[in-house]
Amino acid sequence: QVQLVESGGGLVQPGGSLRLSCAASGSIFSINAMAWYRQAPGKQRELVAHITNGGSTTYADSVKGRFAISRDNAKNTVYLQMNSLKPEDTAVYYCHAWVVVSTTPMRVSDSWGQGTQVTVSS
Repeated sequence: QVQLVESGGGLVQPGGSLRLSCAASGSIFSINAMAWYRQAPGKQRELVAHITNGGSTTYADSVKGRFAISRDNAKNTVYLQMNSLKPEDTAVYYCHAWVVVSTTPMRVSDSWGQGTQVTVSS
C-alpha cells in the first residue's frame, strides 16, 4: 500500500503565494514521475505540473512562470511553489505518483493523494 498526503493548501489573496507538499509513504521501492493536478468546481481535473525522477519538468500553459514543481527523492516528497496566484487558480489540488512497489515481479502503483483546497480570493 502507498499513501500520498498533501499539505499546504488554504486561503490566499490574489497575488499571494502558497507552497504545497506531498509526501509518499508505505511500500516504496522507488518513485518514477510525480505530478500535481487540480480540479475546479464543475471542471475536469487538469494537469498542472509534472516532474520526472531525473528532475525534468513540464507545466500547463496557465501556470508557466508562476508555479514551480520540485522533489526531494530522499524524502519521497514533491512540492508545488505557487506564486502570483489568481482567482482562477482556485481548485482542489491533487498529488499523483507512479510508485514502484516491487521489481520482482515489477509492480507499479498509480497513486493519488486525497487533495488539498486552494482558494484565491480577496
